[in-house]
Amino acid sequence: MPRSYFIVALSIVIVLITGFSRVANPPQAEISNGIITAKLYLPDHENGYYRATRFDWSGVISSLAYKGHQYFGQWYDNYDPLINDAIMGPVEDFSPLGYEEAKVGGVFVKIGVGALEKIKEEKYRFSHTYNLVNGGEWKVNTDNNSVEFNHQLLDANGYAYEYSKVVELVMGKPTLEIRHKLKNIGKKRIETSVYNHNFFVIDQELTGPNIETTFPYDIYLDKSGNKRVVNFDALGIISDRSISFSRYFKKGENVYTDALMGFRDLPEDYQFSVMNTKTDAGVKVTGDKALEKIVYWANARTYCAEPYIRLELDPGETINWKNEYDFFTFEKE
Repeated sequence: MPRSYFIVALSIVIVLITGFSRVANPPQAEISNGIITAKLYLPDHENGYYRATRFDWSGVISSLAYKGHQYFGQWYDNYDPLINDAIMGPVEDFSPLGYEEAKVGGVFVKIGVGALEKIKEEKYRFSHTYNLVNGGEWKVNTDNNSVEFNHQLLDANGYAYEYSKVVELVMGKPTLEIRHKLKNIGKKRIETSVYNHNFFVIDQELTGPNIETTFPYDIYLDKSGNKRVVNFDALGIISDRSISFSRYFKKGENVYTDALMGFRDLPEDYQFSVMNTKTDAGVKVTGDKALEKIVYWANARTYCAEPYIRLELDPGETINWKNEYDFFTFEKE
């Protein structure tokens, strides 16, 4: 074999091996309460399924089965552990800490990820995967029906925290409970918003007339000010207390709004249900904190109500919050 051919062949092998190592054998856990079975990917700096810098690395649920129905799964076409949204399940994203004050080359913080290097840019971009300067320390404890994630980040430009998340399938109920605890152990005050993206893929149903999201109060779009409303007039139907769609989405189509209104400043308004009326499967989502806002986004394969809450902690303070997912099936009228 000519030397040039050998070098090319060797390069291809190296690329293939490198690529395989980026996605092979990510650590996982399977839990069950006898009613629901779920599979989770676990955080790992070397082999984790998700290693980008947008979402909290804990609680990535790749599969959740109840009464023969599936609620989560892969909705994206392209996978790489460093792609910002190559992730599944009810995953969470905290707004960055210290981004504005950090100098280029300095660090800012994403809770559940770590300390990231700031680059020269006009503003923070969730779609960009930043260099992870300090990933902190992850500890994971698994039980038959739960997984506990603990992430500690020590001094990162004055920010430091202890963050825990427990993903538990409640015994005797068709319920997934996610409990959070955040303690500010740094010198600086923590001010952040966190939302759950809720990447539902119920029985692999494509986004269209069979998908409906309902609320216990009348909702509407506020198009004033700087609110964004994308494609709702063309695809979305907002009627009293529900969001549905007039037809199936074409590839590349999406809807988005940060203008969904109607909720009160009360914890009991953190609730909504998502249903696949074709397969008679649904889930009710509730939280125990008042909403800051609700964003709604959907593409051809997933449909996501994204509830935000606000977290503010002085040094030494701790805050707890909880979300529940109650899964159900129903009969058509």
